[in-house]
Amino acid sequence: MSDERRSAPHVARTARPIAEVLRRILPKRGLVLEIASGSGEHALHFAREFPHLLFQPTDADRVALRSVDAWRSAEGAPNLLAPVPLDAASDSWPVEQADAILCINMLHISPWAATEGLMRGSERVLPSGAPLYIYGAFLQHGVEPAESNSAFDRSLKARNPEWGVRTVEEVVEAAARHSLSFEELVAMPANNFSLVLRRY
Repeated sequence: MSDERRSAPHVARTARPIAEVLRRILPKRGLVLEIASGSGEHALHFAREFPHLLFQPTDADRVALRSVDAWRSAEGAPNLLAPVPLDAASDSWPVEQADAILCINMLHISPWAATEGLMRGSERVLPSGAPLYIYGAFLQHGVEPAESNSAFDRSLKARNPEWGVRTVEEVVEAAARHSLSFEELVAMPANNFSLVLRRY
């Protein structure tokens, strides 16, 4: 097999802490849609961790999609579906309904239009009461940021002016415009956060 699996070193550190938060918020049954699956390692880990759920990985990048598919072919769980292309900023998603949405490490390495698209799409596909889980670096109004997050923000903006670490407040405001309410913010290792929103 031509192995196109990519590996993201941070997954080994983040998958288990994320799974602990997901254990509290994911439904007992249903389809979990992952936006911007990247290498596919998170999707594989969560599919194994939550065998009662179906996981639908997606990404806008063809190389990422090939990596997800390669991980699935080599080590995949039966509840991990084949990846499909999805651009979060688009108003046309290939998945029309999901029982939960995960989005890990996308908001800071994409234009703000992708965050707005994520909220619009979540409003379309999630039923009332379903969670939208977002993981990554965040800033907060009135809170001194960790120096690592400030440096990360500067480096992102140097690479692309449309990228950058978002504030919790601006993300929650965007969510509120699309029938998503703030539920909780959970501090995670390495100055990252889990942001849990809920479709109302």
